Amino acid sequence: MTSQRLVLASASPRRMDLLRQVGLTPDVVAAAEIDETPLKTETPRQTALRLAVAKAATVAATHADAYVLAADTIVVVGTRILPKVETEAQGRKCLELLSGRAHKVMTAIAVVAPDGRAVKRLVETRLHFKRLTPAEIDAYLQDGEGIGKAGGYAIQGKAGAFVMSIQGSYPAVVGLPLYETMNLLTGLGFVRT
Repeated sequence: MTSQRLVLASASPRRMDLLRQVGLTPDVVAAAEIDETPLKTETPRQTALRLAVAKAATVAATHADAYVLAADTIVVVGTRILPKVETEAQGRKCLELLSGRAHKVMTAIAVVAPDGRAVKRLVETRLHFKRLTPAEIDAYLQDGEGIGKAGGYAIQGKAGAFVMSIQGSYPAVVGLPLYETMNLLTGLGFVRT
């Protein structure tokens, strides 16, 4: 059997950590540069799936000899997709919106095999945040942990203390649903070595 290569189409250190947790270290990390703006006509589920598929296809075009794994995670309140937070003001708006209510985290994964076969899957997790005080929001924003994160928080960090309940996949909220990822890779013939 020839050696199989795995390319992670993401620069997320959390996704890399999750893969290592299950004994996989990608041979290459190649983040896809695509426009991640949601389309007006699509649902949040469609947005996450479209972005994961686009990332995988973009990277697979330059790594045709490898299995390419891509993912996209979005945080949704109702039908509203929260931004990947870039400023403290955005982070404050997100945390105020999430405070005391349920929301969904949708992580889509897409895998392209060396022979061109492609599969995708969406994993939806429901979380409920406790009611956050202004002081708790201030303290969370102070160290910048939520910057660059969908919805303005990192469940694997200090924001884990905000989660009253979670129904679904914890690794998917972090950024990569491991069970589903391994099933898709295995289904396409990828073998861990």
